[in-house]
Amino acid sequence: MTRHASGLAMSLVQSVDWPAVAPPTIAALTGLAVLVADLFLPERRKPLLGWAAIAGLALAALSLLPLLDGDRSTFCLTTGAHACSYTADTFALVIQFLVLGGALLTALLSFSALEDLKLPAGEFWFLLLSSAAGAALLPASRDLATLVIALEVASLPAFALVGLRRGDRLSSEAALKFFLSSVTATAVMLLGVSFVYAATGSLHLSRIAAALTHVDPRLDTLAQAGVVLTLVGFAFKTAAVPFHFWVPDTYVGAPVPVAAYLSVVGKAVGFSGLILVTVLAFPAYGDVWAPAVAVLAALTMTAGNVAALRQRPERAFSAVRLLAWSSVAQAGYLLVPIAAAGYADSARDASRAIGSTVAYALMYAAVNLGAFAVAALVARTSPANRLTDYRGLYAARPAAALALGFFLLCLAGLPPGVIGLFAKVTVFSAAVDAGLGWLAVVMALNVVVALFYYLQWTAVLFRAPAPAAGTGPAPAARPAAVPLTAAIGLTAVLGIVLSGAPQLVLRFASGTLL
Repeated sequence: MTRHASGLAMSLVQSVDWPAVAPPTIAALTGLAVLVADLFLPERRKPLLGWAAIAGLALAALSLLPLLDGDRSTFCLTTGAHACSYTADTFALVIQFLVLGGALLTALLSFSALEDLKLPAGEFWFLLLSSAAGAALLPASRDLATLVIALEVASLPAFALVGLRRGDRLSSEAALKFFLSSVTATAVMLLGVSFVYAATGSLHLSRIAAALTHVDPRLDTLAQAGVVLTLVGFAFKTAAVPFHFWVPDTYVGAPVPVAAYLSVVGKAVGFSGLILVTVLAFPAYGDVWAPAVAVLAALTMTAGNVAALRQRPERAFSAVRLLAWSSVAQAGYLLVPIAAAGYADSARDASRAIGSTVAYALMYAAVNLGAFAVAALVARTSPANRLTDYRGLYAARPAAALALGFFLLCLAGLPPGVIGLFAKVTVFSAAVDAGLGWLAVVMALNVVVALFYYLQWTAVLFRAPAPAAGTGPAPAARPAAVPLTAAIGLTAVLGIVLSGAPQLVLRFASGTLL
């Protein structure tokens, strides 16, 4: 009896594949080290914390290289069917690269903001690294419990980052809206997860997928409700309509680098979670979620573009608010291939559709972070960051104006932003191949609508400076910080390289990711 118990105990013990879990682990440990170091560093040496954060994020990104040799799993069940809670496959590695790269560029943007807004350095870097650790954990999660935990680890520090400007009414209001709406969405998602568990008896995605193919007819309604409610939580994180209402005020109230982080890394978290639960856990219920995601995609891109059209330069609207509505519209494009995956005839076709989303997300991350980097540069001179503040930017800062113009053309899908054009064509093709002709038409119309406000903003950059004092940027007063300049340069180079060799990104659209 004792020998049997000892053997059972040994079977339940397993070693952890530390290289596989290195990316989120390194980010988390760096955040903890920065928080402790903040207690002992004098004020004049606080910038070292930022460089330590950048080093940690770079090391976490480099730790992805040894994982390229094949899929690796850990935290697996030792009894019954094979199922793991953490899998470092191609999909997870690509999203982790996007997350860690986005956090690294956000860190470069943040040096100037910390100085200008007098933000507490130690708290800021700790919160950024903690959120990045949760965001890096999520794409490798393969059970609903780990997914929810990773989602909250990524989200909770983000609330604090948004409200870090203490005493600022807009910042506090933005953090409160973000927090309340996110908590509500999380509660709905947890209710959905509990329904799915009650119907299937498992939290692992692979076992849920198998169980949903033969659900007890008495539990079918419960399972369908669980699927829908689980998707609602992830739809909030992706800023899909009608769960998008928090985005404009949150982006405007947050420091510009934090808004950039939410627009890229926050979206990567939401979309990777949505992909995992739909394609891996709920393929048997594709007839339930695929039409819903298709409608969400159409509503999201339309609502985002219509709202962005109202942000007119002559009315002195906020540039960050325009980028916020643009990010909502872009979320609609990202949802299209996910809907197409639900209509796919085979797992390979579904994987190809998901590859279109990943390819588009990589393009969007690079150019959107670049646009926010230029916005952060202009905010140093014009804190209100109105569209009118960009008038004459080419005369004052030619390189920054050309970079922003290039980023906007990429988002619009116009040459020389070739990568934006190819990414949109890939998403459009995914809709057509899935038989979603109506959604492809809606997307084409929205792309045309979006051209107006992207080109209008681009034109403002090259107009003559306004005659009245203070209406245009005054770069001579605030020289650009080196990290901020590096962020603009890196994103511009990345955008140019991808436009010259789009196959570097678009190959994901034809590969097998899941």
